[in-house]
Amino acid sequence: MNLVASLFDFSWFSETLRRPTSGVGMLVILGLVLIGFLIGIVVGWVWRPRWAGFSDCVFDGSVVKSQIVDSDQKQEQTLHPSCSSSVAKKDDDHLPKDEDLKHLWHLVEKRDGGPPWKHMMDGSTATMTYQAWQRDLETGPPQYCSMTVYEEATPELLRDFFWDDDLRLKWDDMLLHATTLEEFPAIGASVVHWIRKFPLFCSDREYIIGRRIWELEGSFYCITKGVPCSSVPRKQRPRRVDVYYSSWFIRPVASKKGNNQPACEVMFFHYEDMGIPWELAKFGVRQGMWGTAKKIEQGLRWYQKERACLETVSHHATMARMSTKINQDYLARLESESDEDVTQTQMRVHQEKPGGIDTNIPKLLVIGAAVALACSIDRGQLTKAVIFGVAKRFGNIGRRALPAPRL
Repeated sequence: MNLVASLFDFSWFSETLRRPTSGVGMLVILGLVLIGFLIGIVVGWVWRPRWAGFSDCVFDGSVVKSQIVDSDQKQEQTLHPSCSSSVAKKDDDHLPKDEDLKHLWHLVEKRDGGPPWKHMMDGSTATMTYQAWQRDLETGPPQYCSMTVYEEATPELLRDFFWDDDLRLKWDDMLLHATTLEEFPAIGASVVHWIRKFPLFCSDREYIIGRRIWELEGSFYCITKGVPCSSVPRKQRPRRVDVYYSSWFIRPVASKKGNNQPACEVMFFHYEDMGIPWELAKFGVRQGMWGTAKKIEQGLRWYQKERACLETVSHHATMARMSTKINQDYLARLESESDEDVTQTQMRVHQEKPGGIDTNIPKLLVIGAAVALACSIDRGQLTKAVIFGVAKRFGNIGRRALPAPRL
């Protein structure tokens, strides 16, 4: 105990600092301080709590978040629909819906109400033109938008290319695993399980993705987003990415080469929260964006040749062709239904808003009594002003007790 007490007795240190000391003495003192610092690190590391170990990414912090998520698995199983095939036929609430279609449509038309996009880069090859933008919202991860024009390619080819996980495993070296969990052939929707690898400091990431395609007069709204699924247990590794959105709008355009060859434009919107600092994620995306764009085009050209040699298309491409057919009237109806909902909400708020004779009776009584009192007491203008001021204050009590509703 005396040894331990002496280790924490720093009176000798303060006493030494008061006395003039030679250079050698100062070096000895600094050496002792350094030794004590190292001892503190060793002791702290040996006695560290279990949750203080490093997680799967040096920027992810500790494993506390993973343990909290694991403890909430039972709650998640009761809150979210299962991904088993038996439940899939009964419950498809976790799939992309018309609301998601309307959101992507508004993104394409620049009517989503978000902040403006900031230009990031331009790039082109002999058969591809690429532009990219980025923006930051008040909450949530950074969002990215790109517009790519592919020469000598059709929208149907790009639709199948982005959906075909079987062949994607051959050209996308970042995709380690892809399997289908659910299918809804009636609407062409599915739920897939992905595991992707990331370079440098991050470990693999796991995704549960719901996806669906809407076809509009030769163009395609392709939506993929993260969905809950309790049938795939959440693990510490690979880390699951819950906040995920990646969608395309594919349409035919005129070829920039001026020939009769087909060309198509792909507007791509993406954001996800991988569990690393967003500024670091933006830096990584900025550095690797053009390389990724060229890599995707190389995969597309390989996919073109591979498809030409195949007698039949893959099952994923077949599901992509089971898209939901819509027209412009359908989109207009989605817009009108949204406007009707807003109007009905405003009407309910207006009906619930206090007002009218009934609510004003107490106020009128208070003001009337004040008038009578002011007229019966002749104490000058100041006294009457005070009485009317107090009456006005009491008359506004009911109004302050019912704050104005927020729209």
